[in-house]
Amino acid sequence: MLDFSVTFIITLLNIAFLFFILRLVLFKPVTKFMDERAKKVQDARDQAEKDKNQAGALLAQYQEQLKKAEEEGAEIVRAARETAQEEADRIIAEGKAEAAKLLDRARRQTAAEEAAAMMVFKAEAAALVLAAASRLMRREFANDDVREQAALLLQELGNRNVPG
Repeated sequence: MLDFSVTFIITLLNIAFLFFILRLVLFKPVTKFMDERAKKVQDARDQAEKDKNQAGALLAQYQEQLKKAEEEGAEIVRAARETAQEEADRIIAEGKAEAAKLLDRARRQTAAEEAAAMMVFKAEAAALVLAAASRLMRREFANDDVREQAALLLQELGNRNVPG
């Protein structure tokens, strides 16, 4: 029985010795390697979460910038439309003013031409009246006074009959 107990004790001592040697040589480096690996994985996860949060913040910032750009674009379009409308209104007003000037100038020219034509007509009518009167009387009026009186008479008749 002594043999069994010595063998048992030696086996126990061998197992203990082997346990301490394997622990120093194998378990500690493997445990250290596994801890470092777990730390690297955790660091990678933390970095990924940090990058995800940073990407979310950048996305929100870019979306805000895009919204501002769209608002600025809409404001530019609105301002351009207002400017175009103002320019169109100004051009229309200038056109109307120019048309009114042309119309006024045409009316004044027509009135001047009408007055000139009326003067020519009165002069010709006075000459015709004098010619007709002289034929009726069989003589020619040479006196300028009589001619003036005939012209005044024609002017009075013309003013009553001519609308204007």
